[in-house]
Amino acid sequence: MISLLKNPLTLFSIIVLLILLVLAIFPSQIAPMDPQKANYDALRSPPSKDHLMGTDYAGRDVASRVIYGVRTTLIIAFSAVILSKTIGFVWGLASGYFGGWFDLITERIVEIMLSIPGLILALLLLAGLGSGKFTVIIAIAVGGIAGTVRIIRAQVLSVKSMAYVEAAKAMGVHPLIIIFRHVAPQCVAPLLIVASASLGGAIFAEAGLSFLGLGITPNEPTWGSMMSVVAENYLRPLWWIAIFPGIALTFTIMAFNLIGDELRDRLDPRLKGEMKD
Repeated sequence: MISLLKNPLTLFSIIVLLILLVLAIFPSQIAPMDPQKANYDALRSPPSKDHLMGTDYAGRDVASRVIYGVRTTLIIAFSAVILSKTIGFVWGLASGYFGGWFDLITERIVEIMLSIPGLILALLLLAGLGSGKFTVIIAIAVGGIAGTVRIIRAQVLSVKSMAYVEAAKAMGVHPLIIIFRHVAPQCVAPLLIVASASLGGAIFAEAGLSFLGLGITPNEPTWGSMMSVVAENYLRPLWWIAIFPGIALTFTIMAFNLIGDELRDRLDPRLKGEMKD
């Protein structure tokens, strides 16, 4: 733990994540105002002592909306990553262990999914399912399944050829027992690495979808939707409405990516310096 804190970038990331966690848990106690309350006497006000980050086109406090946006962003990102990694983990275990026609079909499906950019795939799903928090989570999660399947499958292929796994097979141990007792534990480290690396991407995807107007309900504050308002009102751009959620988005993604790098280097030193999947 001490060596972890000696790395200034890792320490910075931990501090940022702790701040985000506090903001996500206690937004009503920290936010200076109701994020939905419109003040028509302070429309489009620049940052001031009354509104530290200014107000938007409806007179709503930008700082309060940025703070409340933390909870929405983290809920969507963590939910999408947990869903995609759970499906990818189970699918990759089955494909790598049982092989045969199931593995062949899995590989073809994975290749097709990986050939489609994640954001494009999310847009296609949202076009069919409609907007909303749950559909955004599904859309982001689907884009992260294929990469997880491929990583877990590769790990299973290397583990199942080991002597203790072959011995368990020879003794007639049930395949499910072998998978969950001997194979799955060896895949936890790669799963944690890919999950931590995916959080930043999930946050960016949610912001991108909200920016395009395909995210959750427009009235619910999200960083992407706040920045999209400036694009929609390009004739009267207000820099503070976009810059503050943009800064929050940048620092959040940076913190998760740095934590992911640190976790990767500690759990699997062989991957140190390599690009994340």
